[in-house]
Amino acid sequence: MTGLHGIWGHPYLDLERYFDLSVFPILHEEICLGLAHVEPSYTGGSLKWMKVVSPSAWTDPYVDYGHVIERFSLEEFDRFVKLADNHERFDRARHKEYSFGDETDHPLNYAQMKYLKYRYGVYFPWKVAFHFVENDSWEDKHLGRGKGFTKAAEEYFPKTVAFLKSLPFREIGRCLIFGLEANDHAPLHRDTEPRSRNDVDHTLTLCPNGDKRFVLTDENERDFLVVPARAYWFNDMDFHGVAPDPFFRYSIRVDGVYEDWFFERLRNDWGAGKVHQVDWR
Repeated sequence: MTGLHGIWGHPYLDLERYFDLSVFPILHEEICLGLAHVEPSYTGGSLKWMKVVSPSAWTDPYVDYGHVIERFSLEEFDRFVKLADNHERFDRARHKEYSFGDETDHPLNYAQMKYLKYRYGVYFPWKVAFHFVENDSWEDKHLGRGKGFTKAAEEYFPKTVAFLKSLPFREIGRCLIFGLEANDHAPLHRDTEPRSRNDVDHTLTLCPNGDKRFVLTDENERDFLVVPARAYWFNDMDFHGVAPDPFFRYSIRVDGVYEDWFFERLRNDWGAGKVHQVDWR
């Protein structure tokens, strides 16, 4: 699949060998129990409105809340913003000027997301999103200054947090669980516009239970690669998503900046001329 941007000529980097994954069963048990104690949020319901989905996802039947909200009448807007935490800050006369949701000045609260789902049929791919390290915007998701692990993360996921702190990141700007309910899927999308930058953002995806079918494809969407690794780095300029399965599954996404020594080791191991076999589906 020559259409993939990949990393150093590879569709993704399998990083399992760099970490001790024998702890993953312990972390999986802690994560499942911890999620029963915290209140996760939804995310991903405005990928079409953000114009980041693949060509096939544009024509699928799943409703995007960005499109729903921009068509609100004044009466619908009133009902919607009354569910906001600080609804008095919204000016009815400017209701067409506001943007809501991911990567906007007005993130949705849980009540608004549930209302959009129940009333308008909005599809949220990730209905179990929990931040270990929170970011304020997309632009700061790799910047760790002034950030740390949340109190809830430290309280309910102590072993997982200890493992995350041991990872070779110089700084972590965002870290969260992306969980999908049974039969849900994550639409093919990309996080970064191709050719918008020369380097690849430093990210790490961890799949403690190893049962999440993460998929990569190019713009032609003719061939698909299911990534089998439980720890991997991929180029988010490539279209990626998660295939549906009849059970809950999740991964942990870490965004930040790798330690220099670790980045150099990866470049030495995976640089030009290194062969990596993949299984195209």
